[in-house]
Amino acid sequence: MVELSEHLPRLRRYARALTGDRYAADDLVQDTVERALNKSALWRPDSRLDAWLMTLMHNIFVNQLRTAAGRHTDSLETLPSEPSARATQADGIEVRDIHGALARLSPEQREVLLLVTLEEYSYDETALILDIPVGTVMSRLSRARDRMRQLIEDRAPGTLPLKVVK
Repeated sequence: MVELSEHLPRLRRYARALTGDRYAADDLVQDTVERALNKSALWRPDSRLDAWLMTLMHNIFVNQLRTAAGRHTDSLETLPSEPSARATQADGIEVRDIHGALARLSPEQREVLLLVTLEEYSYDETALILDIPVGTVMSRLSRARDRMRQLIEDRAPGTLPLKVVK
């Protein structure tokens, strides 16, 4: 699986967007690569390796969510936000708002939104990766976009929370 290393940047980007934390993303990528190597006999050479890896990552992420449901974890909003580049202070605020809105989506909506918009998979490919019908992909994507729009518009300029400094 020499080709596996070619997909690491894309896996890490998707994992980071899913988890909202670089350390959790690294762990998720590592778990995905480990499972891919252990289950390499299940991959069909006539299929897309990246889609198979995304499917593995999705399944591992869902299993981790189920396991963590009984444990207390910090909200994604309390974790530090590290955008890739901040040209201006306003850009940094916008990136933080988008990251915060993304974190407030349900995992199902976030997965579909990230696969279609960030990773540029088609609806059919996204449906295969997530093992859901194409219609479900379309409805989750529509709801995710509406919710993102609502969350971002609610955060109008000048409404930043102020702290009292003594």
